Amino acid sequence: MSEVVMPRLSDTMEEGELATWLKNEGDTIAKGDILAEIETDKATMDLEAFESGVLEKHLVDAGSVVPIGTPVAIIGDGSGTADAPKKKDPPKAQETPQAEEPSKAEEAPQVEEPPKAASRNQASGKLRMSPVARKIARDHGIDPATITGSGPQGRVVRADVEAAISQQAASPTAPVSPSATAARPAGAMIPGSDEEMPVNRIRKVAAKRLTESQAVPHFFLTSVVDVEKLLAFRSDVNESLEAQGIRVSVNDLFVRAAAVTLRHHAEANSSWGDDSVIRRARVNIGIAVATDAGLLVPVVHDADTKGLGAVAQETVALAEKARDGKLSPDEMSGGTFSISNLGMFGIDQFTAVINPPEAAILAVGAASPVPVVRDGVLVEVPKLKITLTVDHRVMDGAVAATFLRDLVAVLEHPLRMLL
Repeated sequence: MSEVVMPRLSDTMEEGELATWLKNEGDTIAKGDILAEIETDKATMDLEAFESGVLEKHLVDAGSVVPIGTPVAIIGDGSGTADAPKKKDPPKAQETPQAEEPSKAEEAPQVEEPPKAASRNQASGKLRMSPVARKIARDHGIDPATITGSGPQGRVVRADVEAAISQQAASPTAPVSPSATAARPAGAMIPGSDEEMPVNRIRKVAAKRLTESQAVPHFFLTSVVDVEKLLAFRSDVNESLEAQGIRVSVNDLFVRAAAVTLRHHAEANSSWGDDSVIRRARVNIGIAVATDAGLLVPVVHDADTKGLGAVAQETVALAEKARDGKLSPDEMSGGTFSISNLGMFGIDQFTAVINPPEAAILAVGAASPVPVVRDGVLVEVPKLKITLTVDHRVMDGAVAATFLRDLVAVLEHPLRMLL
């Protein structure tokens, strides 16, 4: 008999929500089977069985949020020896064994007063909702707190959201009160109520890490890059890779150029270790990806050893997994340097926030034509601005400036990134 515990599925994970049980009590389990889906601070991941046997007991219900290391199930030989751990099944009951019955008796009449959705929130202290239901609600502008869940422990599932969408479509828009219209001056704004949006774990963790980042003493360096040769190089590369169905983006070129440059600048490929500077042996580039749930930074590992085609394929796959919430722990861990590109949104220049414990992050802006005199003739040359945010504890200004200068040289002479 062995306990299945809530695993640590990311470097920032402190707790996880057991979203859905995929195996029932009494099911025969083979090593490697997926027991449940776990919603972490970054994505929805699979809980895998590490040994074969019989799933004798669920120790937590679907929708429960538990700390890492907490037992969630028991796998045995089917003899029913899991009865002993059953005593510690509901931890809340152990915390208040004497007060539980009186409190229920006192609160019972009060639970009926609010609507079911509010009652559920008050009882659990947390809105329980499956990831797919949350996405559908968000896409249709439905406030999850207004939906009554039909799943375990009042969990809101897909069917509940779809019913709410149908009800919303069938309900006519509430008319504006004539008296209110008459009393309102022409051109005045229609008063409304503030909307409090629930924050998912991804955004909570991001907020925590960004707050930590602000405590880092940092500075910024900006350079202008002539990308005329870079864009022509990209066009040639894509033409040569067209038969393989591979298309290299401008961001892929920055990933590869940064990786090649970091290979010769160990100071920039480092992190702060309290009382020491840690030089990273591998060059792993994090790429900032915006998702509906929040900002994620999947990692291209060993980017300095991969060709442009391999980098392009990997970045596409990682971005797709990030948006679908399917990134694995390894795909989100181990970054040594990050790149954030907002050029596709028309942003000329910005500063990015360091992703601890990395020592630097590169912000890439949009390319735009700049007038330049060449051989006495005024021509337009595409240029863009890049800004390096640096942890001053790891790098001094001159060291960071040297790295940025060499990175610009690789970008302006793109054949160097093939070396």
